[in-house]
Amino acid sequence: MFATYLIGLREGLEATLVVSILVAFLVKSQRRDRLPQVWAGVGLAVVLSVLFGWLIEYTSTSLLARSEDRELFEAITSVAAVVFVTWMIFWMRRAARTIAGELRGKLTEALAVGSLAVAGMAFLAVIREGLETALIFYSAAQGAAGDSRPLLALIGGIVTAVVLGVLLYASALRINLSKFFTWTGALLILVAAGILKYGVHDFQEAGVLPGLNDLAFDITSTLDPSTWYAALLAGMFNVTPAPTVLETIAWVGYAVPVLLLFLRPARRTPAPAATTTVTERGADTGTEAEAEAEAASTPQRA
Repeated sequence: MFATYLIGLREGLEATLVVSILVAFLVKSQRRDRLPQVWAGVGLAVVLSVLFGWLIEYTSTSLLARSEDRELFEAITSVAAVVFVTWMIFWMRRAARTIAGELRGKLTEALAVGSLAVAGMAFLAVIREGLETALIFYSAAQGAAGDSRPLLALIGGIVTAVVLGVLLYASALRINLSKFFTWTGALLILVAAGILKYGVHDFQEAGVLPGLNDLAFDITSTLDPSTWYAALLAGMFNVTPAPTVLETIAWVGYAVPVLLLFLRPARRTPAPAATTTVTERGADTGTEAEAEAEAASTPQRA
């Protein structure tokens, strides 16, 4: 449950910050008349994301008759989810300083084109997060068929993200977004390692990869699967007491190098001129990422 809550919180906050930047720019530019188009684009992105999640689930449970086909489908979606998670956390780390300036520039161009362009720009800004959330959630929640708790945890994470985004926009809350995205990014890497391990297991059950019965170790007597802490480890990071050799290689081979790359100090480069004032305005928070949230709240104080 924590893994799906974290997915909803992380992806939801990214989408909320994007929407906050767009809304703040329109309010500050005295273009409130374009806000309905922004909300229309956001609403359409949310609806299509939910439909995409339903389509994935329907394909797995209804369209694929053979168990081998279902296992293969789940394995492929797991690998795709790992790719999206990895790309997302490194993209956010790199783009945090400039995302507000880029979004404002694109929105300025969309305003010059017309209302459909504004709605389309808002739609594109949110749909990526929505599709990623649907795919990652499906992969992370595999094995919990008939259990509504992962879905409730995901919704809880998204609701928490929306509340945080609204409070940030209203300047009622200050959080260190740089540290937030670093810690949640590190946890998501471990979640992604578990998803990859699950995908490898599905490939083995589908007969694509060998070694389904070749266990790397068996600590069932120590890590009893029926205990709460074993269930927590399995649910969060897919750590199981009797993994196969290939599952273990996949988990370690992904988690260790990706964590090292993600946690290494990033090289600082000068921010573009367009975002300099934003960074200066948020300098008291100590992070460039918070400056973007500070920019989103500027209209409320103007």
